[in-house]
Amino acid sequence: MKSRIRELRQLSGRSQAELAESLSVSRQTVNALERGRYDPSLQLAFIIAGYFGLTIEEIFLANKE
Repeated sequence: MKSRIRELRQLSGRSQAELAESLSVSRQTVNALERGRYDPSLQLAFIIAGYFGLTIEEIFLANKE
């Protein structure tokens, strides 16, 4: 799954560690999300969407393979 988390995080001027703290996850989780190596749970996807004030669909894009 592709996401816009890195783009949105950078636009907000936050580090991975700062975003991780705000989301109550580890920095490694944020890194894995940004690199597309980890698909978030539905609950975490809603938390991320709420944090950025966007819908899940505006942040996460399904790979079409």
